[in-house]
Amino acid sequence: MAPAEQGATRYARVVVDSRLPQLDRVFEYRVPPAMEGVAPGVRVRVPLRGDRLADGWVLDVADERAWEGEVADVERVVSPVPVLQPEVWALARAVADRAAGGASDVLRLAIPGRQARVEKAWLARGAAEPAPLPALADDAEAVLPGLVEARRRVALECAGGVAPVAAAEGEAWVGRWAVALAALARQALERGEQAILVVPDHREQRQLRLALEAAVGADRVVELDARQPNPDRYRGFLRCVGQEPVAVIGPRSAVYAPAARLGLLVVWEDGDPLLAEPLAPWVHARDAALVRQAQSGCALVLAGHARSTDAERLVELGFLEHELLGRHRVRVLPTAMTDDGRRIPTQAFAALRDALAERPVLVQVGRPGHAPGLRCGGCGARGRCQACGGPLGRRTRQAPPSCRLCGRIAAAWRCPTCRATALVEVGRGSSRIAEELGRALPGVPVVVADGEHERLSLDARPRIVVATRGAEPIAEGGYGAVVLLDGDALLAREGLRVAEEAVRQWATARALAAEGAPVVLAGVAGPIAAALTGTTTVPFARAELAERRALRFPPAVRAATVTGLPDAVAEALEALAAIPHVDVLGPVPVVPGPGAAPTASAAHSERAIVRFGYAEGAELAGAARGRVLAAASRPRKPGAQVRLRIRLDDPEPFDGL
Repeated sequence: MAPAEQGATRYARVVVDSRLPQLDRVFEYRVPPAMEGVAPGVRVRVPLRGDRLADGWVLDVADERAWEGEVADVERVVSPVPVLQPEVWALARAVADRAAGGASDVLRLAIPGRQARVEKAWLARGAAEPAPLPALADDAEAVLPGLVEARRRVALECAGGVAPVAAAEGEAWVGRWAVALAALARQALERGEQAILVVPDHREQRQLRLALEAAVGADRVVELDARQPNPDRYRGFLRCVGQEPVAVIGPRSAVYAPAARLGLLVVWEDGDPLLAEPLAPWVHARDAALVRQAQSGCALVLAGHARSTDAERLVELGFLEHELLGRHRVRVLPTAMTDDGRRIPTQAFAALRDALAERPVLVQVGRPGHAPGLRCGGCGARGRCQACGGPLGRRTRQAPPSCRLCGRIAAAWRCPTCRATALVEVGRGSSRIAEELGRALPGVPVVVADGEHERLSLDARPRIVVATRGAEPIAEGGYGAVVLLDGDALLAREGLRVAEEAVRQWATARALAAEGAPVVLAGVAGPIAAALTGTTTVPFARAELAERRALRFPPAVRAATVTGLPDAVAEALEALAAIPHVDVLGPVPVVPGPGAAPTASAAHSERAIVRFGYAEGAELAGAARGRVLAAASRPRKPGAQVRLRIRLDDPEPFDGL
């Protein structure tokens, strides 16, 4: 080939969208001379082997080739929009390497599917001039001044309370935490930078959206949520691709939103399990935020009503600064166990009755439905579904028993042990407690808020609101009283983070109370109750972290699970155990979960737990990725069991502690 012709040839480096670990690398393709639009970030179709085509994203284009072997041609350009921004690729690669996973798995979370009509309209519109920021209200206070400018890293504990904000439909009430975070986002936008705010679910997202619209204007707020229609989500994503200073809000995947000039990154309630990604490589939003802050140098805030042990570890290391925001004066009243362990304490009932003269009251319960559990009336064994083995329950008083997992009605249930057919109710769900309160306080409206009866907000009229944890609506002006039931049942569960999660859920409900209102914690005493009665939950988080350090449990150390066929597990453990400061627990045979039918593959699987320090994380992740690649390269019959799976920072083994 003549030198002039070589200079006219271009080569594209492409990352392929594939779940196969052996394809987690950068491929090089030749750009045909007649093909236009091949540029960094665009989507392309490329050949892999034979006639097989795959989607991919272009990382960069060069005039010289790096691969000496045969190079195939790019098949076609799918879209001219640079959806893969450089900062997102750097984040995806770093996050995947930390978790011993594939970068394309992360990019699949970060980049939504293409919508051709939305894309065409975006290209035709071009860059828009950002709308001016609205004027702040006279009573708006500066929150953590200098945080964005100084690029501070803060663990922010919000005291609680609710506040009104101006909304399109009129005045709306949100948590004070949302107003504070919106003020921080405004600081970033005033500097011409972007802000990303990550929340656990749509309830917090709604509050934050209302607060942001009041602080920076609706035109400056972008939502990225899988609950949105695909065109709306892609439209919001394209707004982030540009340089426009916007505030991006959404659940855990929003941490990967494009933001070339990122000034602020916030993770609200970083201890919430909903922020843990259920898809490979299973990276928690908090961990991705820490990686992104290190790359961009932006201000970082891990905020919540209660301090997580993960955030406390970073504070003790000096990586985060401790900040307590605001004061929320409520009277927290822990109570001893009641007579039968179920009824509402006399103190709580009196607080409800007194508060109902002026305001609504909140009763937080543990389970939805009428009877969360059923047991055999003959032998007392737990009632289980005859189809899937799941627990039986009753949604309403008149409803027939049904499985809480598969929903199948247990019409002809018979106990497999004693052959009895009668079922006895165990526990009380939200609808049953609502019925009992309605009979005890006749004439008072009773509202149920749970997974089946969603309510996001309500006015200040007196009423009783019975809500499951996490489903509590926002009341105008706050609740006149809050009663936290089923605390003993919540703490009776097995799991490493049971106490931490209980404190977080109770602190969230406490934050909804009006100033000076009573908060009754039923059936709980000791250090856990003290964590809720104090002005801060930091002492509780510090004590929890110290106990886990002594036991070498997360987050004091990191942990990985190694699961697969015995020979593959043994080879992986031999490689990982050679790393200093690593200890191995197991391996043990894999036991199917409750109600799961045993399979041939599970009967031959083993699992081990590998514990290691944060300093050894990079070395262990590299070794783990190497073993996964080696196991994947061996021939496997279609449908056969995966030989080896390694998951870093896996919380599942510690749920039963």
